Amino acid sequence: MVGPQRPQFVLFGSSIVQLSYRNGGWGAVLADIYARKADILLRGYNGWNSKRALEVVNQVFPKDAAVQPSLVIVYFGGNDSVAPHPTRLGPHVPLSEYTENMRKIATHLKSLSEETRIIYLSPPPMNDEKYRESKSYLRSEQVRTNENCQIYSEACKSLCKEMGLKFVDLWTAIQKMDDWKNTSFTDGVHLSSEGSKVVVEEILKVLKEVDWKPSLHPKSLTAEFGEYSTNYLVSPRLKHKL
Repeated sequence: MVGPQRPQFVLFGSSIVQLSYRNGGWGAVLADIYARKADILLRGYNGWNSKRALEVVNQVFPKDAAVQPSLVIVYFGGNDSVAPHPTRLGPHVPLSEYTENMRKIATHLKSLSEETRIIYLSPPPMNDEKYRESKSYLRSEQVRTNENCQIYSEACKSLCKEMGLKFVDLWTAIQKMDDWKNTSFTDGVHLSSEGSKVVVEEILKVLKEVDWKPSLHPKSLTAEFGEYSTNYLVSPRLKHKL
């Protein structure tokens, strides 16, 4: 731990989170926006589904931690929505089980602290054609469709409404972009810098509109060591008296 202590925002999810610090990703953009105001902590795990997340949520977010996060942004669902594999292996999680997993994750996060806030991100849409063109051998038998992404997105939305959680509908928001299929993704699934801009905009919109005290919107947080210092660079317009 280093000081002074800042609010901690944890990004918890699968590859959409793990890759969010690459090439103008939404995690990196948030870290820049909150520079000197909050620490953006990445807990992203490529290939994970809600089932795997639930298995370790107690380790990622221990109840006895000295400091609890001020905000947890959670994303799971894209991998859960992959169609079942004939071997019964792979990331697919049935819709009802996915909903229950996400409910249990939220319940655990709520128990951390009365001041820990939660935002769930829905599965974003995908470009089916681009995904089929770019998928590697490792993914060659994974059937992933935009239709299934919508189904899991709606399930996540319903759960958040039931539990009173803040929700970002990425499936809808990204499809409002011009030419979203060609600009939002690097491979049909993972977000490009343009797709990440939508994620950041929607998160900031929630933080601006929600009535949380204290507010976690960047304009409401004080910059660390923001007071004036005589050690700062001197403006050339400043006239000195000797």
